[in-house]
Amino acid sequence: MNDNIDSGNNSVFPEFFYNSRTMKVEIINKSKHQLPSYATCLSAGMDLRANIDSPIELQPLQRVLVPTGLFIALPAGFEAQVRPRSGLAIKKGITVLNSPGTVDADYRGEICVILVNLSNEPFIIADGERIAQMVIARHEQVEWCEVEVLSSTERGAGGFGHTGV
Repeated sequence: MNDNIDSGNNSVFPEFFYNSRTMKVEIINKSKHQLPSYATCLSAGMDLRANIDSPIELQPLQRVLVPTGLFIALPAGFEAQVRPRSGLAIKKGITVLNSPGTVDADYRGEICVILVNLSNEPFIIADGERIAQMVIARHEQVEWCEVEVLSSTERGAGGFGHTGV
């Protein structure tokens, strides 16, 4: 086994750690940009790019809906989660307002991203700028079973900091 593990290079990543599984998803790309792709072989998210005709100046505390030009058809039991890019968040104070935003499997409209500027300075969104990331995730639907009492656990109703510092 190679002790020099580099998650960015699959050739040195131990085979038992890496299980390549992919799924086919239909996509229409009406943008001027390449399809979203994974930056590394172990990335969970793919960058989404702004597809705009002219730059958008996002003022402090302002929010805007940014189109991507992408339309997808996910299989039943999956969602696309739209999340902030960590670099934009820490460097510029730009985040996804409804994070994570959910794209349902039956939605066929354009994927758009709600961005908000939490900094004190205006931010310019340029065409092609990487504005968010998208993660495809499996989910379940539930069937509610009403009861009078829930089963007990050690934690019980403790929450919001109940475990201490």
